Parts: sequence; structure tokens; C-alpha cells
Amino acid sequence: MKKSLPKLYSALFIGMCLVPSVTMPFTKENSKEKRQLSEVPKVKTEEGINFSYLSDLGAYFSDHFGLRQQLVTADGEIKTKIFGTSPNSDVISGKDGWLYYAYTADDFLNINTISRRAVNNIVHNLGMLQNYCEQRNAVFIFTVAPNKNSVYPEFMPINYVRNGNNGNYENLISSLPSDFPYCDMKSAIIRADSSIPLYHKEDTHWNNLGAYVGHVALMDMLGKDICPAEEWYTKNDRQGDLSAMIYPSAKADDTQVYNDYQFKYRYTSVFRGLDDVEISTVCDGKINSLLMYRDSYGEAVLPYLAECFGTAQFSRAVPYKTESIGNGGADTVILEIVERNIPNLQKYAPVMPAPAVPAPDLSTAVVCGDYTLESVQYGNYLHIFGELGEEFFSGDRTSIYVSVDGISYEAFNAFEDKLLNREGEFSDRGFSMYIPYTEGITNENISVTAVNADGTVIYTGF
Repeated sequence: MKKSLPKLYSALFIGMCLVPSVTMPFTKENSKEKRQLSEVPKVKTEEGINFSYLSDLGAYFSDHFGLRQQLVTADGEIKTKIFGTSPNSDVISGKDGWLYYAYTADDFLNINTISRRAVNNIVHNLGMLQNYCEQRNAVFIFTVAPNKNSVYPEFMPINYVRNGNNGNYENLISSLPSDFPYCDMKSAIIRADSSIPLYHKEDTHWNNLGAYVGHVALMDMLGKDICPAEEWYTKNDRQGDLSAMIYPSAKADDTQVYNDYQFKYRYTSVFRGLDDVEISTVCDGKINSLLMYRDSYGEAVLPYLAECFGTAQFSRAVPYKTESIGNGGADTVILEIVERNIPNLQKYAPVMPAPAVPAPDLSTAVVCGDYTLESVQYGNYLHIFGELGEEFFSGDRTSIYVSVDGISYEAFNAFEDKLLNREGEFSDRGFSMYIPYTEGITNENISVTAVNADGTVIYTGF
């Protein structure tokens, strides 16, 4: 008997180790993780022999072994509910089962904030888009959907201690002109008298009721009637995007909020889901036309807005397209962005003709050669963009002008990271604009001037 126990133990251990491999062909894959899983590697590729085949094979097995989803879920349950930690670096395990997106931690702690110059760049960019809309007789509204932990900080882990500094949100909102058309979504959400939480417990986003509160705030600012949804009730039938990352095989039991309002709008675009890049709708009996630049927070609010406009277009495309604004197109423009993505507002200039302006006074200008300048055709436009050296800037507020063949234009203070082969980077020294395309224009015809708030003028020359 004593001799049999080691053999039995060894057999059980080896058998357990073999389970993931043996069950692998019979396990149905349905990964809900927000990442691209490894694909089956090839020994030989178009480039020749794949010398990393064995490591690639190991990565593939790690992503696809049998019962993986169940084992990942078990690991997540143990770590979050017993030890109060998260097995996934993208998810924060909070109190009482609340989960938060780790990317919002800096906003919550008010650390790693963007510079004052970057804030002023964003204010400048929003002002240019507002002016463009108003010149085309369209109403413009800007709003920020707050991060979940900005609304429900009490469920964050106790080791996340906020400092007394302002974050990106506070710095931006306090820098907007007093008459700027900003819809204070954060205050509307916090003031809402609701016994039901307005954000999902296990998801990044607000729930249907939270989105409805946001809808009411927008309609009040526009002076329009709201979608009359009422009689709200809850069902535990949703799996949040955060819970799917750490409990992929768990059943959907997060709370969603519903009402029985019968929507009348209908889709005029090919509709696959609320995360489609472009969605267009019509609603009989309603007037006005909406263009909404939105992100994932726009999904839940879309039905209520679609119900209130005769025609509506909802776009997740970046850069923002403006050809449908005014001139019989959209007479209302809403730009919604989630709090954590505020820094992106100094990336990617909207596709619109840059406004022509008087040429800057170069009588006191200093010539500097530390800059990057690119120009490429973009449809019927010439897209001119680049980055200026730090020598162009003095202080935290700068206007950038681009001259093409003697005509000056005001540029967006925007950094085109992807086009400059620096994807994922941020810079508060970028510029970007679009002008009607004309053949024969080269970079030798283009100059850039930075006019600082203190009167300093720096010039690239031709």
C-alpha cells in the first residue's frame, strides 16, 4: 500500500497536467478577453524559416489550452474575492465586487496629467470646431462622460489615495471660456436622484439609466423635449466588459436597467451593433438633424438621442469628418468623449478646411530649423501636419499658423502620432490642418509660424 501511494500520486499529477492538452481539441473557444489571441504558428513563413516557432507555439498553447476559460475564471474568483486583487493588469478589483478599468487610475489619483500647454491646445481645438459649426449655422455642444470611479469613488480599493491636485478633467473644464457650450455631464450624473447605480458594477460604462440621465442633460441644454422613457426596472442579465476579462466563463449576472418605452426611430445604415463605426437613423415626426461624435459611452445614449431628431448620424470615426455639418445637413453637433480620453483631443485634426487668416507679423520673428513637416493628399484636401521643436514655444499658450504659397491658415494644435510613425505617443507641440488640394504644392511652399501669448514669434522659413 505504501509503495502504491507515490505511484498513484504521480499518476494523478501527470493526469492533471495532461488535461489541458487532451481536452484542447474538444473545448469550444469563446474568448471575451479584450486582446488578440495568438494564432497557430507556421514553421515556414513568407520571410523564410520561422526561428521563433517554438516560442510562438508556446504562446498559442497558453491562449488556447483546454478548459482555459474555466481555469482563468477560477483564478479570477480566488484572487478578487479572497485576496482582493485582480489577476489582470487592466482591471482594478474594488470593494463589494465593483470592478474598474485600470486605465482610469491616473485620472482618479490625479497623477501623470497633461501639461498646461496641452490643456490650452485642447481648448483651442474645441474652439476652432465650435466656430466652424456656428459658421455653418449648426449648434455645437461638447460633453465629457465621467469615468466610473469619478462618480463612484467609494468602491475603489483603499490603497488608491487621491492627492489634492486637479486632474485632466478639472483642468480642462476650468479653462473653457465661460460662454463655451459645455454640457456638464458629470454634475448631472452625480446630482441624479436614483436609488439604482447609474454605472455597471462589472463594466467600464454607464448603464441605460445613466445614459438616459446624460440624454436629459443634453436635451435640456439644447432646449428640446426629452425622450419620455419611464418605469425603469432591473435585470441581472449582463456580463460586463471588465468581468469578461477576469471571469470569462462566468454567467451574465451584472445589473442592467430597462424600461418599456417603444422606440419609433429606425436605422438607415446597415446595422450590426451599437459599436458600429457609423450609424444613421431617422425618426418620423421629429425635426432637426444631429451629428454626434462619440465613443463607446455613446452606445447606451444613442437610442434616446435618435428618438429626438428627425435624422441622426453617430460616428466613432477618427479623425472627425465634418462634411455633413450645415448646408442642409446636421444642424446640431455633439462631441462626446470619455474622461480618460481627454488627452486625445490634442490628436487628429478634424477633416475640415482650415480657416484663412491674416499673415502673422514676421518683423520680429526668429527663424528656427528644429521641426518636422509633412504634407499628403487626403481626398480633396492637402493634409499638412508635423511637430515643432521646443524652441518655438514660450509659455503655455501658442497659436500656430501655416502659410502655403503666401496664404496663411490657422492650424489645429494637434499631434498626428500615427502619420508621424509615433503611434501611442503624445506631444503638445504638434500642428495639423487641411486645405483644398492643389497640384504642385511641396513642402518648399509651406512655412509654419508659432505666435506665443507673450508676443514671441518663431518662424520656420521656406
